[in-house]
Amino acid sequence: MKELNKIEDIKTFIKNNDLAFIYVSSVGCSVCSALLPKIEELLKKYPKIQNCHVRLEEVPEISGEYSIFTIPVLILFIQGKEAIRESRYVVMEELDRKAARYYTMFLSSGKHAEDSVIKLS
Repeated sequence: MKELNKIEDIKTFIKNNDLAFIYVSSVGCSVCSALLPKIEELLKKYPKIQNCHVRLEEVPEISGEYSIFTIPVLILFIQGKEAIRESRYVVMEELDRKAARYYTMFLSSGKHAEDSVIKLS
């Protein structure tokens, strides 16, 4: 998973990728450490989703920019708009179900325009 350590890089990542997934964690968080490999494995099923990892200690301003109040936080952006947010206690089966739904709808729409995001929301 690509590491990002500047808020500008995070914003650019979201802007430049139709399907952008961000995993926000903290160094001292045992849940964050245990969940990361499971998330990386899950994302292999969705190759069009670009993903990155952000450590809260390195980019503390991400908390204010994206309303992050607990960790870990997993956010999927579709064309710059938040579609999925999971935090703290993540049920992998539920996350997989949500990701599959949005992934399939987005790719099958054949449109990569604003109206396809509205259908997904």
